[in-house]
Amino acid sequence: MAFFVKMMLGRHVLKILVGNCLWLLLSCSLSYGTETDIACLKSIKASLEDPFNYLKSSWDFNNHTEGYICKFSGVDCWHPDENRVLNLRLSDMGLKGRFPTGLMNCTSITGVDLSNNDLSGPIPDNISHIIGFVTSLDLSSNNFSGEIPQELGNCSYLNVIRLDHNQLTGQIPLQLGLLDRLKTFSVTNNLLSGPVPNFLHYNVTAENYANNLGLCGKPLEACTGTSKGPSTGVIVGAAIGGVTVAAIAVGIGSVFYYLKVSKMKKKKDEDPEGNKWAKSLKGIKGIKVSMFEKSISKMKLSDLMKATNSFNKDNIIGSGRTGTMYKAVLEDGTFLMVKRLQDSQHSAKEFVSEMSTLGSVKHPNLVPLLGFCMANKERLLVYRYMPNGTLHDNLHTVDEGKKPMEWPLRLKIGIRAARGFAWLHHNCNPRIIHRNISSKCILLDADFEPKISDFGLARLMNPVDTHLSTFVNGEFGDLGYVAPEYTKTLVATPKGDVYSFGTVLLELVTGERPTHVAKAPESFKGSLVEWIMQLSGNSQLQDALDRSLIGKGVDNEIFQFLKIACTCVVPNPKERPTMFEVYQLLRAIGEKYNFTTEDEIMMPSDNGDTDFMEELIVAQEVRGGN
Repeated sequence: MAFFVKMMLGRHVLKILVGNCLWLLLSCSLSYGTETDIACLKSIKASLEDPFNYLKSSWDFNNHTEGYICKFSGVDCWHPDENRVLNLRLSDMGLKGRFPTGLMNCTSITGVDLSNNDLSGPIPDNISHIIGFVTSLDLSSNNFSGEIPQELGNCSYLNVIRLDHNQLTGQIPLQLGLLDRLKTFSVTNNLLSGPVPNFLHYNVTAENYANNLGLCGKPLEACTGTSKGPSTGVIVGAAIGGVTVAAIAVGIGSVFYYLKVSKMKKKKDEDPEGNKWAKSLKGIKGIKVSMFEKSISKMKLSDLMKATNSFNKDNIIGSGRTGTMYKAVLEDGTFLMVKRLQDSQHSAKEFVSEMSTLGSVKHPNLVPLLGFCMANKERLLVYRYMPNGTLHDNLHTVDEGKKPMEWPLRLKIGIRAARGFAWLHHNCNPRIIHRNISSKCILLDADFEPKISDFGLARLMNPVDTHLSTFVNGEFGDLGYVAPEYTKTLVATPKGDVYSFGTVLLELVTGERPTHVAKAPESFKGSLVEWIMQLSGNSQLQDALDRSLIGKGVDNEIFQFLKIACTCVVPNPKERPTMFEVYQLLRAIGEKYNFTTEDEIMMPSDNGDTDFMEELIVAQEVRGGN
């Protein structure tokens, strides 16, 4: 009890009072973790063979200054002056030995990368007790053997699981199918067999299972009768027939798990269209939709239901942290988008107040909010339809015969999107920090004019969804877009938005995804920003440019665009430009294309935010460089 009281005195307690008990406990461990994290790294160093002396030369524990372990090779800290490990990146070091169980003492860790080493033996059965809060686990390209432990399914915060290129055997635990945060999963090139999990929240392709002994089930070939997984009855029989207490306990645990899987599968079978929540609204279809524009005909909830086929899953055109977007077609042929917000604990009065504010926010580069509807606990937002989808899909979805986006279009999108974000930061009243900028939140209309979506919605998320928990689980913004200072402050800022938008600009000029760089060497495991910083340090930035853009007489423009993007993603937020400066700099590059006119230059409403003359001077330098 005394130990728990001691933990409760940690400096993060005030932030966690708005969270639930889980995050209270997690935050206590975060504030307490200094000594345990040092013990964690000492244990890892002692347990692994280090033939190339990567750890021996860098991990020197004869230093007692605050944050000294943050300078260790492969160690990322929550803050450079605090001994709390955020990520452990020990890829491609030639390390030998077993899985380092000492990781359990790194109580704040969220990412573990041990890929491309010579580690062997089994993955520990108690893996969830070792890395329970980790969001990314990469054990690929080692010599791990034995079965994938069922307990991995209890690591419920995992976004990334990479176990490919090992010697793992047996069946993939069906429990993994319940991981609702999973975004990346690969077990290629192992010795696995049997039915694959039914992933309820993640679309696994056949490529994720390639080169194994005998895996079966969707998306692979159907399993034969003898290959199907054990039924609940078989597991119950095995448990009852056990001769030890441990065997009975394992059997009972399996019974509960398989009953849970069966129940979830039954629910999925009962709701194949994925809209059971919408069907529960049938009795209140007469509720009116509050519209902000008189030009839009009056609507009721029944009209939205009909227009979306009762919110059928086939009408989903996008989903993210703030909710799911559906395509809607009214009887007169009008296309709309309807967003179902994530669960929010805000009262109806608070919600209506927020909607009134957002409904008044109008700008050519914002997706217009046309109206909203409240039905039971559901919150639905109605937007104008954007026929060309997201910038992300236009950049990264490869269709046969589809040509890459041309440079003038990419430049226009960058300039006009920057104009929209700059208006939100500097001229909108009240000013809005987006908090969740990515290429998925930039939609394209019929003329490929960029329109920013999801602005202002961050305030409708629950407190626990916008602070510690969402950062730890890779959801404080999409992966690859989150500014590094959030690891220290957990507070959204305008400069954090600039960092996220800088990543979008890097996507535009490189054609690469924010979390996976196809052009980088196979051994590189970092993000797009980390790759760009590495190239910049080696004076190789030109290697980052999308090859489809080069050699068409605009190489200098493209390189200037890349340099602006780089200034947005520097680690120190004070060294980043404001969003207004970003717009002005990009606008200078695109001057000859007539994307903007002189009267569109904006004077920030808060002169303390930026020096207007300084911006014009910088912009003129860029213009002169062309």
